[in-house]
Amino acid sequence: MRPLQDVLVLDFSTLLPGPMATLLLTEAGAEVVKIERPGSGEDMRAYAPHWGADSVNFAMLNRGKKSVALDLKNPEQRAKLDPLLARADIIVEQFRPGVMQRLGLDYASVAKINSRIIYCSITGYGQTGPKRDAVGHDLNYIGDAGLLALSIGSADRPVVPPALIADIAGGAYPAVMNILLAVTERARTGKGRYLDIAMTDNLFPFMYWVLGEGIATGQWPQNGGSLVTGGSARYRLYPTRDGQVVAAAPLEQKFWQNFCRIIGLEPQYADDKDPAAAKRVAEIIRGKDAAHWENSFRGQDCCCTVVKSARAAMTDPQFIARGLFAHKLSNAQGQVIPALPVPVSDAFRGSSATPIPAPTLGAHNADYIK
Repeated sequence: MRPLQDVLVLDFSTLLPGPMATLLLTEAGAEVVKIERPGSGEDMRAYAPHWGADSVNFAMLNRGKKSVALDLKNPEQRAKLDPLLARADIIVEQFRPGVMQRLGLDYASVAKINSRIIYCSITGYGQTGPKRDAVGHDLNYIGDAGLLALSIGSADRPVVPPALIADIAGGAYPAVMNILLAVTERARTGKGRYLDIAMTDNLFPFMYWVLGEGIATGQWPQNGGSLVTGGSARYRLYPTRDGQVVAAAPLEQKFWQNFCRIIGLEPQYADDKDPAAAKRVAEIIRGKDAAHWENSFRGQDCCCTVVKSARAAMTDPQFIARGLFAHKLSNAQGQVIPALPVPVSDAFRGSSATPIPAPTLGAHNADYIK
């Protein structure tokens, strides 16, 4: 049996944080039923680019789930959910505070008919506090938490991070972690629990070093000025002659010494905190093509690599050997692509032999709604 086999999850969430969380639960064996609005379904279905009838983003995040289409604002249709609520193990939602209460689907209402329910609400700022009702997206959350300010680029060319950090690392992953903790607790107590997951709250662990340095010394790290944000020659991105980039991270002294030897850095630039050191390293790296540096760093203990594109990464022998893209995603048109790799061990996932689709809208109404 897979770890979450026979666990029923009702997923009221849309877009990224909640669907990513329930994808992880699905991959561990849970039966996840998406509750969507009739006609258009959840918002992500319409996002470009499309792959078959729906967005490829939707397909990636909803592989293996079920779909039930109901108008929750219609009292008659809403009442049809009660049998599912009574036997569900977990509910995941990410509406603004108060929305589920107006629908009669808040934790207090559901717990009256199902005291074992584990109810997880994912929002930007949580259920309490002066910002509880504020709208926002990932960029707002990492900006409010102080994370964005640590490496935002120059004022004339600010840099937008490439990853949705708050949505995934501040929302989806903490949601799954706390849901599994609640499942363990329920096995002991027989009782469910309400979980308030605030994406912005969960960004502070990423800045453990910032908080420690600022509190202990009174000197708070500034934009691009610290060891891991570009303030040292030991942890930087260096362009090559042919327009590629070397990711240099020789933080430990032995790695820094190896790096200096490999690139031929003169002894007078050995102090990585001296701005002249980073300038000189940049000059040296820019003097050769990426292929030269890739060959020079190969097999050397110096923590240096050439930055790959996502397309190149998918064919990297390391990831192929690890079977990262072995699981497949299919659609109603018979097309098959690699499924999204997820941080669930293959020991807990189903077979990779059969491609698994995301659900078409309302495809499972007859199975779950009487």
